Amino acid sequence: MHRSPFSIAGPDDVTDARPSLAQRYRLRLKRRRLLWRSFRSRHDLVALADRSGAIRAGDILAVMVVRNEAQRLPYMLDHYRRLGVSHFLVVDNMSSDATVELLRAAPDVSLWQTGASYRDARFGLDWASWLLMHFGHDHWCLMADADELLVYAGCDHHDLRDLTARLEARGQLAFGALMLDLYAKGPVGEADAAPGTDPVQAISWFDAGPYRAVRQVPGMNLWVQGGMRERMFFADAPERSPTLNKLPLLRWNRRWAFTNSSHALLPWQVNMAWSGPGGPEPAGVLLHTKFLADVVDRAVEDLQRRQHFHDPDLLVPYYRAIAARPVLWTPDSRQLEGWETLVQHGLMPAIDW
Repeated sequence: MHRSPFSIAGPDDVTDARPSLAQRYRLRLKRRRLLWRSFRSRHDLVALADRSGAIRAGDILAVMVVRNEAQRLPYMLDHYRRLGVSHFLVVDNMSSDATVELLRAAPDVSLWQTGASYRDARFGLDWASWLLMHFGHDHWCLMADADELLVYAGCDHHDLRDLTARLEARGQLAFGALMLDLYAKGPVGEADAAPGTDPVQAISWFDAGPYRAVRQVPGMNLWVQGGMRERMFFADAPERSPTLNKLPLLRWNRRWAFTNSSHALLPWQVNMAWSGPGGPEPAGVLLHTKFLADVVDRAVEDLQRRQHFHDPDLLVPYYRAIAARPVLWTPDSRQLEGWETLVQHGLMPAIDW
């Protein structure tokens, strides 16, 4: 077993705090505002293929917001089908490739489309939250981007039904995961994967560390940073590097509200379901397949569209650095050879099935 790659600051490191009464009141008001935003956002969505009538009690659902993901979606959908997802609830934000045609043809997908601003909808979170509110109550729901593949110890033999049964037996309603950037050995933009093929075969390298995790007050959400993107693109400003922790799998309650992607949600107590990397709870890894060949064109498009960050000007150097096609690999990089590799490097725990 490798030494843990995480530097962890838990509640004890923030004076063992919990939200004060005044903070809890403000958090409740915030949650209500977010739920109202999500409810109103339903007017942005036009149904292209609503097959939600097929959803049955006990089905595991996946919720996604996508744009121009025809390359990744075939494998991604099959990956989650194999894990036991029964139905996909998807919002398309005006794709210009074959994404819409691909999703409309899938019998286990319900599809909506919107031309509204992704940024103004809290980066699509309002739309996803409406689908969770309307369809996801009392279901185990997966929140994942098209470039994220969830894995956990034993996932080749134990599907999400096995996993969620184990979580319920523990009284655990949320499942945490580290988002792990994968990359190739050569320059950015050279490695590619044809639609329907496993992108991990093209980009199989990762940073085993260092990572750091803190728990923030008053929301009590984790904040994990580090890894390849910080090393390559935010070395001079590590506080601006991407957030790498998510709660991608939850037994959803219509009164809950995500506050920041699936990094954090309200009520604050749900964030405590995962104590972070190295914690005792079952947890997984989201394999992040962003750095395929199209990442360069996407970086140029994101610079033009300005839809992905609160202050896009701060990210101009990041996008330009990607467009310059750097080599992300170093002699310290490690190669992914199945979920066992991630357990060996301490990036997720073993699960005693």
